[in-house]
Amino acid sequence: MSSRAIDQLFEAFARHGDSHYGERVSQTAHALQCAEFAARDGADEALVAASLLHDYGHLIEADRLLDPDNPTTDEMHEMLGADALGAIFGPAVVQPIALHVAAKRYLCATEPGYLDGLSAASAHSLVLQGGPFDADQARRFEAMPFAAEAVRLRRYDDQGKIEGGETTRLSDYRDLLLRLALGEGH
Repeated sequence: MSSRAIDQLFEAFARHGDSHYGERVSQTAHALQCAEFAARDGADEALVAASLLHDYGHLIEADRLLDPDNPTTDEMHEMLGADALGAIFGPAVVQPIALHVAAKRYLCATEPGYLDGLSAASAHSLVLQGGPFDADQARRFEAMPFAAEAVRLRRYDDQGKIEGGETTRLSDYRDLLLRLALGEGH
């Protein structure tokens, strides 16, 4: 089951990983750059995997959107991805993915200058996602399990948009994903 599930993840990248979703890098290049930033930062394997797969929901929704490079509604890619990945991985991988959009909204509300540093595509999606948190939303986010990991993931997300940046290959993460995949019966 685990090996087939990982194959299906890679097939989604093969089908839609070349799309750009408004950024200057492809989905696959962005995923690989984020995972590399996580690994260089000393993140544990679960956060490296979450960084690699955090936008998996974009790959799922690609078949449904008329113009994936210019969305006009928030398709909640973080929840689409987390829901799909929850059948394969545990909470240490899935929860930072589910919370990475909330982490952007949190950082916009709590870190001076963060909003101004967003890419144009991230600033556009922030509006669709509800904008910066208010103080109460920020406090609730801070209390959530995996909030700190989601903030770290969000920072890798912001960094992983280097046009022409060299990366490893997606297949280099196969063993990591297999190690983290839930076994039969979970």
